Amino acid sequence: MAPAEANRGAALIQNMLAAVGVALGITYPLLLWYGLTHWPTERVEALVLATLVVGAWLRLRKVGKELRRSVAAAPLAAIALAAAGLALDDPRLVLALPALVNLAFLLTFATSLRTVPMVERYARLVKPVLPPSEVRYCRTVTLVWCGFFVLNAATAASLAIWSSYDLWAIFTGIVSYAAMGLLFAVEYAVRTFRFGRANTVPSDAIAP
Repeated sequence: MAPAEANRGAALIQNMLAAVGVALGITYPLLLWYGLTHWPTERVEALVLATLVVGAWLRLRKVGKELRRSVAAAPLAAIALAAAGLALDDPRLVLALPALVNLAFLLTFATSLRTVPMVERYARLVKPVLPPSEVRYCRTVTLVWCGFFVLNAATAASLAIWSSYDLWAIFTGIVSYAAMGLLFAVEYAVRTFRFGRANTVPSDAIAP
């Protein structure tokens, strides 16, 4: 096989694995609900643990050594939680994974406030030059997202501890994603209405 064909084959496999990873990341609450309501809990817990280990390995092998420590924190925490659930035969620990994901998002958005707020980074992908007023707006919206992730994590954790599998699955697999999409859409519409989309430099952007 020619090197070019081998590279294309490897790239295709990587893209397929990435697509599978995204699909699992979106649907895993519903898949987990189905497994816990139809299979023995220890089998589901073992499958979740194996999936997390493979996912972490695939993710970490793509990043450089200097970034592995920071990138590995969330996957290792998820693996530890799943391993504890398997060892204790407690599915509630596995159900806590969505709360852990939201806490990871919270940490990412909150730490970005020290440098460039996360919403500002996304805004600059559409409009590289932002006026100071829009920069302040993006910082405020980043704080709003932090609050959203706190509420989402608290709700997911509460349902994992005290509620039924059905209510947990409805919230983490449907309601949570719908709320996230709605917040994103409303914020983007408001930002576009207030500041527009053109990559022009407003007068207040060059003010001292």
